[in-house]
Amino acid sequence: MPLVDTILSALWGITLESWSLFLEMAPYLFLGFTVAGLLHIFVPEEKIIKYLGESAGKIRSSLNASLMGIPIPLCSCGVVPTALSLQKRGATKGATLSFLISTPETGVDSISITYALLDPIMTVFRPLATLITALSAGIAENFLGKEKRTVALNKTAENKIPLNNNLLMTQPTAACEDSSCSCHVPSDNTELSGSQRLKEGMKYAYVELLGDISKWLVFGIVIAGIISYAVPYEVVHTYLGGGILSMLVMLLVGIPLYICATASTPLAAAFIAKGMSPGTAFVFLLAGPATNAATITMVTKFLGKRSAVLYLTTIAVCSLIFGLVLDMIYFRLGVEAISIVGSASEILPAQVKIVFALILIPLMIYGIYKH
Repeated sequence: MPLVDTILSALWGITLESWSLFLEMAPYLFLGFTVAGLLHIFVPEEKIIKYLGESAGKIRSSLNASLMGIPIPLCSCGVVPTALSLQKRGATKGATLSFLISTPETGVDSISITYALLDPIMTVFRPLATLITALSAGIAENFLGKEKRTVALNKTAENKIPLNNNLLMTQPTAACEDSSCSCHVPSDNTELSGSQRLKEGMKYAYVELLGDISKWLVFGIVIAGIISYAVPYEVVHTYLGGGILSMLVMLLVGIPLYICATASTPLAAAFIAKGMSPGTAFVFLLAGPATNAATITMVTKFLGKRSAVLYLTTIAVCSLIFGLVLDMIYFRLGVEAISIVGSASEILPAQVKIVFALILIPLMIYGIYKH
């Protein structure tokens, strides 16, 4: 039957494309989760707040919050209660806003996957653009906002956000209605021995965190496989090849969409491979993970409408600016993004990629089953 054969052929083609993509990601994904586990157990969370409060200054508090958020692998939903917990403990509203932006846009896992699936230019540019975006929003909030509203917010947040000594992983309330946000409350490991803390960190990395994002990661890989197999190069190149209109389209798609930084990366790689300009893809990478409908609602509720408008405006404007800048960088360097996408991962032998993929698959299956 021709129709059945066509469907089976398409499914097989999508499977091969998705598997190829996963192989490229696996070693760097494994590395990213390892670093995330180490951060989880060694970052002195109880001391962080002194760098984010008013005593740190309006600029430095936002800078510290932006830098603090970059390596932490939290999604745009899971970061909301964590950020509000930081503010409740004395962080400025600007620092809170900076943390809200920098944390979901990047993480050690997404940075490593960016290197594997895209190229060194994008790997460096992504966290740098995130830092500037988060810092811009935080400074603007601290200088233009009315910090006296913080007291009222803190009282409200105290009733809404449960206390926890672990600032990086505060249990969410309305922000996360499922378990896909990397926002579980870990056990207190301050009294554990070094080996026990290491075990706790690896459990967090490869069971909790990997489990939290596994289904979204699989979703992103499959969608990227469909794009790679089914979408003609001419369609993407013609309609989303570059320019401000293409970037506006990706901005409108990315802002309300729930997708984590890790899962958005294979989609961007697939789009670039099909002819999308790197700047247009970057708009999606910056705006998509930073926001979604639930996050916007929570920011409006707890930080106020003006802060929510500033939050969205900064992300939108910076996404477009950095998208244009990135396209200019590739043009000035004479680099064709489509020709070097995934080139960094070629330094690893295929056997190494397969080993890491086979290690991750059962962990991801367990994570999906558990959640």
